[in-house]
Amino acid sequence: MSRPVTMFTGQWADLPIVKLTQKVKDFGYDGIELACWGDHFEVDRAIQEDDYCDKHRSFLKEAGLQCHAISAHLVGQAVCDTIDERHKAILPDYIWGDGDPAGVNARAAEEMKNTARAAKKFGVKVVNGFTGSAIWPLLYSFPPVPQSMVDDGFRQFADRWNPILDVFDECGVKFALEVHPTEIAFDIYSAQMALEALNHREAFGFNFDPSHLIWQDVDPVEFIRAFPDRIYHVHVKDAAKQLNGKSGILCSHLNFGDPRRGWDFRSPGRGHVNFEEITRALNAIGYTGPLSIEWEDCGMERESGAREACEFTKQMDFSPSDVQFDAAFDEA
Repeated sequence: MSRPVTMFTGQWADLPIVKLTQKVKDFGYDGIELACWGDHFEVDRAIQEDDYCDKHRSFLKEAGLQCHAISAHLVGQAVCDTIDERHKAILPDYIWGDGDPAGVNARAAEEMKNTARAAKKFGVKVVNGFTGSAIWPLLYSFPPVPQSMVDDGFRQFADRWNPILDVFDECGVKFALEVHPTEIAFDIYSAQMALEALNHREAFGFNFDPSHLIWQDVDPVEFIRAFPDRIYHVHVKDAAKQLNGKSGILCSHLNFGDPRRGWDFRSPGRGHVNFEEITRALNAIGYTGPLSIEWEDCGMERESGAREACEFTKQMDFSPSDVQFDAAFDEA
């Protein structure tokens, strides 16, 4: 299959982008998905500096790397979240400001509009990211959660994201939500609710990532089948459940990498995601965009893991058949 295999730089933001691009090429990747943090893609500079995007494109071209998407997960998270001290660690100083929650929400929303403008200027058609969610803390219905509170959460999401998506429409760029716990959509039903809240506007779709579905016991293939026209980008990422009767999928306040957790991320091909069936489902919907590896595995050295993940992804990506296998019988 001709789908490019790219690497998402979010987990590599400790490395300068010029150094990382050479590593990505050496690992065997076709391209790179730039995170909007570290120095990998700086939205404020892309907007303010006339030559920033051209320089970025130039060094990617010199490295022989494609770029089809940029990703704004961290700032996007602050659009709908109820802001607290945790957000300070993930936001640029100019978005955090004085930390006043309403101000942070408003500045994050403006930054997402600028991200659409920067994406247009840079020449990419997709911005991946998070939305945040005011109602994620209401997930477990005790104290009892009235439906009106859930409805208010989706209404708030629409009120805050529709003006952002207006700018995406103006720029000819799509926003792809990575369906994920802590977001307005985290499984198939909540993704349907998010689309309904936005009246199914085309600017909003999904960055398909099977790792965040598999540990919830949501079938990633069913997600693809449910939203065949809304898969705007694909992350290749794996996860493994390790339920031994002591820890469940809520993971007991144990952080990633702790062997006592009920599940954890794995390098692609080393977990429980069935990438064979995912490839077949992507072929069935005609997805031809990048397969972008978001590499996370606390139990594996990342450079050898990233190289192996690239090889695995290229091997598992195959073209659909253009003939019926038994068509030759008609010639007999």
